[in-house]
Amino acid sequence: MPETLSVQCCVVGGGPAGMMLGLLLARAGVSVLVLEKHPDFLRDFRGDTLHPSTLEIMHELGLLERFLRLPHQKVSRINARFGDLEFMVADFSHLPTQCRYVAFMPQWDFLNFLVEAGGQYSAFQVKMSAEVMDLIESGGSVVGLRAETATGPLEVRAALVVGADGRHSIVRKRAGLSVEEFGSPMDVLWFRLSRKSEDPIDPMGRFDTGRIFIMLNRGDYWQCGFVITKGSLGEIRAQGLSQFRDGLAKLAPFATDRVHELQEWESIKLLTVQVDRLRQWHRPGLLCIGDAAHAMSPVGGVGINLAIQDAVAAANLLARPLRDGRVTDADLVKVQTRRMWPTRLTQRAQLVVQNRVIRLVLDSKVPLSPPWVVRLLARFPFLRRIPARMIGLGVRPEHVRMSVG
Repeated sequence: MPETLSVQCCVVGGGPAGMMLGLLLARAGVSVLVLEKHPDFLRDFRGDTLHPSTLEIMHELGLLERFLRLPHQKVSRINARFGDLEFMVADFSHLPTQCRYVAFMPQWDFLNFLVEAGGQYSAFQVKMSAEVMDLIESGGSVVGLRAETATGPLEVRAALVVGADGRHSIVRKRAGLSVEEFGSPMDVLWFRLSRKSEDPIDPMGRFDTGRIFIMLNRGDYWQCGFVITKGSLGEIRAQGLSQFRDGLAKLAPFATDRVHELQEWESIKLLTVQVDRLRQWHRPGLLCIGDAAHAMSPVGGVGINLAIQDAVAAANLLARPLRDGRVTDADLVKVQTRRMWPTRLTQRAQLVVQNRVIRLVLDSKVPLSPPWVVRLLARFPFLRRIPARMIGLGVRPEHVRMSVG
C-alpha cells in the first residue's frame, strides 16, 4: 500500500519557485508539501543569479542579512564588447532597492537556505527523491498526485497541486495544458575556466563575428556560456576540441593559458534554449508557475527571478483561500492574470534580442558594426538604467505581504 498524505497545497518541484512558494505558504499558515525528484540540489550550470528583486523579497522576509552571509559575488554592472566597441550594458547602482547589485550564488546554497528557513514552520514539509508520476482527478478537478519515493509509492491528496517542475514539467504534461512555442535561434554551451586575481571583475559579454561568449565571475572560477546556432553542437564537436579552445582564446585573450582545462567534451554542458508559454496556467485544483508555465530565454538571466515573482504572487493571492479550504478556479485565474502581463513583456523583449541581435551575430560572416541601441548605451550612461531596471527588477516586481496566518 502506498504512503498517503493530505495537505492543503502540494508543490511539485523543489527549484526556486517551488521552494519560495512552499516557504511563503507555510509562513501564512497553509500546510504545504514540496516534492523534489532529486536526492539533493547539487547540479551544476543552473541559473545562479539572484537579482535585486529577489534580494528585496529576502529583505521583506527578514532573511536578507543571514542570507548574505553565504558565499556569493556581488555585481553592480554588466559590461560587454561588440566588435571593437566596449560598453556597459546595465548599471544597478541606481535601483530603489536594499541591494543594488546581482548576487551570484550556487543555486544549491539558495535552495538549502530556503529549506532551512521553511523548517521553522510546522506547516512546511519537503520530500526529496520523490518523483511525480501522475495526477489524481475526481469530477473534473485535480485532487492530488501519485509519486515514487526512495521508500516506495506515495499518494498525496491536496486542495491545490502546483507545478513548479521546470520547462519539462510532468505536471503540465499530465494536466494536458496547451503550450505556445516561440522558438529560439540559439543554444548555449556551459563550462568552467579557472579565474586569477588579476582577471577582470565584472561579468563580460563578447559579441564577435559569428560568436557570442559570456563570462560570469564566480570567485575562483569563471562560469562561461558560449552561444551557438541551435542544433549546431554536432558540427562544432566534429571540428575538434582544439579548435573550440583556440576560438575561446581569441574571445578572451587573458584566459588563453586556461582554455586547456577543457580536456573533454563531457565537461561542456549543452543548454537547449526554448521559449514557450502555457495558454492557460491552471485547471480546477491545479496551477503551474515558473518555467512550468513559461520557459524563458537565458537573455538577461531573468528566469529564476521571474519564477520567484510568480511564487510571491501566488502566495499573496492563494494563501487565504487555501487556509479557508475554498480555492476556486477564479482564484487561479487571478494568479495568471497578474503574472501573464510581465511574462509576455519579458518574453517579447527576449525574443527581440534573440532575433535582432543574437541571430544577426551568429549568422554573420564579416565584422559587424554595433546596432544603434548598443551605440546609444555606449554614448549615454543614463540609458544603462533602463536595462538595469528590466533585468534587476522586472516589469511588475512583487512584494511579500506582511500578514502571517
